[in-house]
Amino acid sequence: MAHKISVEKIRNGDPNRLWERLNALADEIRQRAFSRFERRGQTGGGDVDDWLEAERELVWSPPSELIEGKEDFQARVALAGFDPKDIEVTAAPEALVIEADKTHTHKTTAGNVHFCEFSGQKLLRRINLPTAIDVDKVTASLDNGMLQVTAPKAAQSKQISATA
Repeated sequence: MAHKISVEKIRNGDPNRLWERLNALADEIRQRAFSRFERRGQTGGGDVDDWLEAERELVWSPPSELIEGKEDFQARVALAGFDPKDIEVTAAPEALVIEADKTHTHKTTAGNVHFCEFSGQKLLRRINLPTAIDVDKVTASLDNGMLQVTAPKAAQSKQISATA
């Protein structure tokens, strides 16, 4: 059964919570990278590795695809195990952003956990679009662990510059 996911719609110039969330995440990555730098004895040469490792520890980007049709884009993102209420989709004229938090706890008292590979990372995926979309008409749903986002192209869709 498909579950409807609400979509935050950002129009050009709109103030929004997305940038606040992304800035907070960048600060958290920066702090984690600095901690790695300190643990390495504050020696230079590993700055990029510190940043990338901190990012991998905090953020997960799921497998995704973007298909362009004549009138819309179809984005599919694999989100097995996520609760629909924990998924946030943001539509901007030039991109779709998918966010979710997933926690993992052991609910059993039947025995000792010897290892666990489940994580509690934050999911963040930005899908850049080659042409503008009509953010007011974007819809999203989750069905069997697959997020489906339909983003109709804007009426007078312009090619979005890669340098913009």
